[in-house]
Amino acid sequence: MPSDKTPVLPVMLFAAGFGTRMQALTAHQPKPLIPVAGKPLIDHALGIVDAADASPIVVNLHYRGEQIRNHLRQRPEIRFADEPGQILETGGGLRAALPLLGAGTVFTLNTDAVWTGQNPLQQLRAAWRPDVMDCLLLVLPARAATGHHGKADFALGPAGQLRRGGQDESHVYLGAQIIKTDRLAGFDPGAFSLNLLWTEMIRLGRAFGVVHTGGWCDVGHPEGIVVAETMLRDAPP
Repeated sequence: MPSDKTPVLPVMLFAAGFGTRMQALTAHQPKPLIPVAGKPLIDHALGIVDAADASPIVVNLHYRGEQIRNHLRQRPEIRFADEPGQILETGGGLRAALPLLGAGTVFTLNTDAVWTGQNPLQQLRAAWRPDVMDCLLLVLPARAATGHHGKADFALGPAGQLRRGGQDESHVYLGAQIIKTDRLAGFDPGAFSLNLLWTEMIRLGRAFGVVHTGGWCDVGHPEGIVVAETMLRDAPP
């Protein structure tokens, strides 16, 4: 529960993608509805959101979005940001959802991973310092990022500052962050990645990362399902 001094933050759940890496599993359903350990991925994400008391909750929709909307019909408080034309990517999707989220600082959370350990949004909120930070990303060393097959995303400085573009990149972004949204107004409406915003924040020395105190597994590909279920089963109580 947030303390009286901790603001309640809105949260954006990214759920619009095609999920092409999941191959046949997303031929007839969106990736957020793929079950892992007995419940859809989006329900794992909502469990994190609910435990962190984030509000309002906004879910963006595109590929087979009506299935997600129908799945969440018992959650009338959830707001939906439809992307009926092109997928707007993370930056464009967040910009388009701002009328539903409200101006200011927000959480964002991807819906294609599972977590163990400390609640990721609670961990971010505890480490958030808005006087020096414009964004705070949850990360793990690449060697500990279960199911992740790509390169590392960032280097982490001694005070948590993010850097990239060098050989010291060693940490992977986990798809959970706190970010100030005021700079989004400088981008044209349409599709763009939040990487563009992070680049500006890194240049200004206001992009930070914090290492997740727990496990994380990417469920962006079919083999990730069994790996994620094993991680959840073996996690300490």
